[in-house]
Amino acid sequence: MNLHFSRKLFSLLPQNYQFSISSTRVLASLFFSTKTPTKPLSSSHSTTLCRRIEAIRDPRVSIVPVLDQWVKEGNTVDKHHLVSLVRLMKDYKRFKHALEVSEWMTARRFFTFTTEDAAVRLGLIHRVRGLEEAENYFNKLSVKLKTKYTYGAILNGCVREKSVQKAEAVMQEMREGGMTTSSFPYNILIILYSQTGDFDKIPPLMKEMERNGIAEDKYTLRNLIAASVAASDISGVERILKLMEENPELGLDWKLYAMAADAYLKIGSIETALTMLEKLEKWMAFRKKKAVFNFLLSLYAKTGNKDELYRIWNLYKPSSESMDTSYCCMIDSLTKLDDIEGAEKIFEEWESQCTTTYDFRVLNGLLVAYCNRGLFEKAEAAIEKAVQGRTPYASTWHVMAKGYMEHDQIPKTVEMLKRAVNVGRDWKPDPILVNTCLEYLEGQGDAEEMKEFTRLVKN
Repeated sequence: MNLHFSRKLFSLLPQNYQFSISSTRVLASLFFSTKTPTKPLSSSHSTTLCRRIEAIRDPRVSIVPVLDQWVKEGNTVDKHHLVSLVRLMKDYKRFKHALEVSEWMTARRFFTFTTEDAAVRLGLIHRVRGLEEAENYFNKLSVKLKTKYTYGAILNGCVREKSVQKAEAVMQEMREGGMTTSSFPYNILIILYSQTGDFDKIPPLMKEMERNGIAEDKYTLRNLIAASVAASDISGVERILKLMEENPELGLDWKLYAMAADAYLKIGSIETALTMLEKLEKWMAFRKKKAVFNFLLSLYAKTGNKDELYRIWNLYKPSSESMDTSYCCMIDSLTKLDDIEGAEKIFEEWESQCTTTYDFRVLNGLLVAYCNRGLFEKAEAAIEKAVQGRTPYASTWHVMAKGYMEHDQIPKTVEMLKRAVNVGRDWKPDPILVNTCLEYLEGQGDAEEMKEFTRLVKN
């Protein structure tokens, strides 16, 4: 790895180089974790169709018959509603079902297929069938549909697979076709080079952007910081933060402070990390309060400063509504600081105000702490209380199975994994757990029990 990546990057930039913000293209949502909000389906009929599809949780079960039956019943459906369904399935990470809706939309309904639709389908094909199938689909597209959107989608697939050669070939075609007019392809190539350790390839990308008058956005800066962190180049992190703070047109980005704080913590520079966290805390008054809050909890836990962790919690903890993810984060943070009693109190606080949906993920955080310390009686008592009138998640029993395995209590591991498998339909158990259970049952010589366990896991 090149530990002087940042120095090289900045030395290659013109002395009067200025970063400026630009609008993020829609295509960026195909790679970055900034979700495009799913539009609600506008009619009660379409909502009913949505519910029918949502009810099919097993990815192996096709939803095409549901769509066909909907039309057979005389119901209407328009493209807007189908596009909304695709987005909804993507949000749920049900990529196979999203792809089925996308393909049904054109194969059965003959709606106009745009280049944006093709880009979305390319991404789904990659997710479901692999990069090779996505490439085959891309190659068969008409010239009209081969735009910066579809090229961006296939480039994104190459980056996800960390295929440098393929990504660079796609990028070259985009250059030759005049499609590198936004920061998006450059941003994801920065990510690729950061992940593969090709840090020397990043400065030329930056120079090319400058030469072509392509404005950087917040993702560019985030990716540059991530690259500096990957290259163990703290001076690069500092330079990028300075650029952001000295260029008002960029706008301050709280995630840069979070990334910087994490980088300082990794090298043991606690005081500097705390300075970053102070800057991060100022963002609590803005729209990103929930996300910033969770970052602060996790990062303060890494500093080992329990007092500051509790200060942040007491100042900003959810009040008007129960935010399950924040309680999960606080419980996890306290257990990392070996404050089990504190974690139990936070859990009890959450449970006391849990009047509607019971999110077993909050309990799971406490169970992990119990299992790590061999406190299985406490763990089972907590589950017994929680399951009164409720069905626990497969992950809850999976946590217990893993805990028992790590403490060499294999009979209990088998019992808990069987419970997990019986609950989860579109959930897959840890292969290590499965193998451990199979080896144990084989050693016991219980053929019937082994046969039954194998049947459960296969199903």
